[in-house]
Amino acid sequence: MKVVDVAARACLVEVEDAVAAAALAAWVRAVGLPAEEVVPAARTVLLDGVDPVAAREALRRWATDDVTRPAPLVRLPVHYSGPDLARVADHWGCTTREVVDLHTSLEFTSAFCGFAPGFAYLAGLPLERAVPRLASPRTRVAPGSVGLADTWCGVYPTASPGGWLLIGTTDAELWDVDRARPALLAPGTRVRFEAAR
Repeated sequence: MKVVDVAARACLVEVEDAVAAAALAAWVRAVGLPAEEVVPAARTVLLDGVDPVAAREALRRWATDDVTRPAPLVRLPVHYSGPDLARVADHWGCTTREVVDLHTSLEFTSAFCGFAPGFAYLAGLPLERAVPRLASPRTRVAPGSVGLADTWCGVYPTASPGGWLLIGTTDAELWDVDRARPALLAPGTRVRFEAAR
């Protein structure tokens, strides 16, 4: 872990990967480190509105904090009939059934949100299962589409352009401003996909 001051009352914490960034952000929120904003990304967490000296002292406890607070788990039923399911199977050298079996066997972690409100970058796909993006993005991806790109998984909350490989769809409401927590898959959330019946 490396802490870099980026302003008088802000610091950027560099960590190993997206899962560590999500875990650190959840820990900072749970222990009540006074920060106006906690913004996880792929390998960093921005702490804005903090005293960098106090933040450094608190962060030293992160690795040794023995109080574990399990992140919430969200289960998403998926209809595995996406237009790129066969392409992913070919890339992995397996059957489409095996793609579904692997995808539903993994636990993902919402590392950070971006691109669109409610779009979570889900870490957890093994490096050897990384897939390329489409050479030319689609002009419209339907809401609820479940996609893969590189080692990320994501679910499109609204219709939008996109270049991820689409393996299925879910009916889950990813973004709802009337919920106490509008993003269903807020950073730190654990996610399991299940084949819809």
